[in-house]
Amino acid sequence: MSEEHSYNVNLSWKEGRIGTLRSPELNEEIEVATPPDFDGGVEGIWSPEHLFLSSVSSCFMTTFVAIAEYSKLSFEDLQVKATAELGKVDGKFEVTKIRLNPELMISDEKFADKARRIMEKAEQACLITRSIKTEIIFEPTVTVGILQ
Repeated sequence: MSEEHSYNVNLSWKEGRIGTLRSPELNEEIEVATPPDFDGGVEGIWSPEHLFLSSVSSCFMTTFVAIAEYSKLSFEDLQVKATAELGKVDGKFEVTKIRLNPELMISDEKFADKARRIMEKAEQACLITRSIKTEIIFEPTVTVGILQ
């Protein structure tokens, strides 16, 4: 595997504050718009803010799964809740804080400490969170149970 990777996204303006994202590497497209919190915003369509937050949570998930597989940690379920806080810094909006709340379910209590360590390692290794300046508040939870 090469040490350098490249990803491509193309945006086409559709109308008003709406555009369509496509990638030559992917089959699906995503409609994107200004969020309804802003003038001219559109409800019910993914916004840049949603996509930014999605990149953080999905990067955590993919990194966690890779480390868990390598570490031979089996788990029942993983749910990742993420919230972005937007605020003004020097008079301009930016994402000032992200709360990342992964909830991991394992079937055996004896692996709880290992699971927590792997979750923390995944948060630290995620290339997206390492690439942004936003503060990440990481609050993982490990529960024991079996999915029905």
